[in-house]
Amino acid sequence: MHRSPLTPVFSGLQVGLHVLVVALTAVVVGRAFVADSHPYAVLVLAGAFLGVYFTGGLFRRRLTAARVWLLALTVMWLGLVIVEPIAVYLVFGLFFLYLHLLPRNWGLLAVLAATVLSVFGFAWHRGWSMGGVIGPLLGALVAVAIGLGYEALFREAAERQRLIDELLATRNTLAEQERTAGKMAERERLAQEIHDTVAQGLSSIQLLLHAVERAAPDHPALEKIRLARETAADSLVETRQLIAELTPAALEGQSLASALTRITQRAAAPGLDAQMLVEGEPHALPMSVEAALVRIAQSAVSNVVRHAGAGRMRVTLTYAGDAVHLDVVDDGVGIAPAVLAQSPSGSFGLTAMRSRVEQQGGTMNVESEPGHTAVTVSFPVEEP
Repeated sequence: MHRSPLTPVFSGLQVGLHVLVVALTAVVVGRAFVADSHPYAVLVLAGAFLGVYFTGGLFRRRLTAARVWLLALTVMWLGLVIVEPIAVYLVFGLFFLYLHLLPRNWGLLAVLAATVLSVFGFAWHRGWSMGGVIGPLLGALVAVAIGLGYEALFREAAERQRLIDELLATRNTLAEQERTAGKMAERERLAQEIHDTVAQGLSSIQLLLHAVERAAPDHPALEKIRLARETAADSLVETRQLIAELTPAALEGQSLASALTRITQRAAAPGLDAQMLVEGEPHALPMSVEAALVRIAQSAVSNVVRHAGAGRMRVTLTYAGDAVHLDVVDDGVGIAPAVLAQSPSGSFGLTAMRSRVEQQGGTMNVESEPGHTAVTVSFPVEEP
């Protein structure tokens, strides 16, 4: 947490109160020795008073214990007043403690009660006098004014600290967004580089080999040339899929459901019945979650089209209040147990999908057997 600029002010006030209490206690002890008014009894009581006072730091985080400590300190002060009348001036330090540790109304009542006790305690020793009444009364008024000012200053400092914390949190959020934008820009640049180099090179190799096949249909190495062309074609498909993974999801101008519908419709073919369903009440999701869902849907649907040999595929987007779920289910041949046994995620494509899910704090489950394969992805989200 950011350190409040008013912290030195509060620390200065605290030190000032300690100095005031010690100075007044020293005056009481000195006055007792000068007047020969039970000096050793006053010295013992004053030492006990200061000892109790400086143990208060042990209870600053426990309000109930601090109030018990304040009661004990008040009793010690009353003992000093009984022995030495000048000890009534120690109440000035107690005023601040009453106002700080007690609720406002109770604190004001405690100040009033301590003022009355000071006036009567001094009168009991020295008789009634104008100074004996006005001194404690003025001290109480000054303490109340300072205490209320301290309270207002404390509230202002707390509000300022809250604003500073909010600004720091906002700055951290903006910094994280900038880092995310930088990562996306770098991914897009990398995708462009791969497209302009590797993908274009593979495409050229494929075209050249195809031209060789047509130019020399009777060449003895024709079968190897065809194999090389097919290998280049497969590598080009994988490279384009990698480029699609690196490129940011195209969601501008359409909803998440529309993007998933477009992906599903593109996968539909005469031999594959593809359907897209939306369940629950659609609501806005974080852009990162929407982008992840689109990319995961692209990968899962691509796997179904290329490997599953399925006749039916269903893509379901479910809004469930505190979570969003994506299910891609097909009736294909399933994922070979050997492939699933390679790692918790199975193939490289599934591993990449799981990594993307975990980056957004989601979960992913894969169920597969001949005739039924289901890839389920869930992301926790705030309820709308």
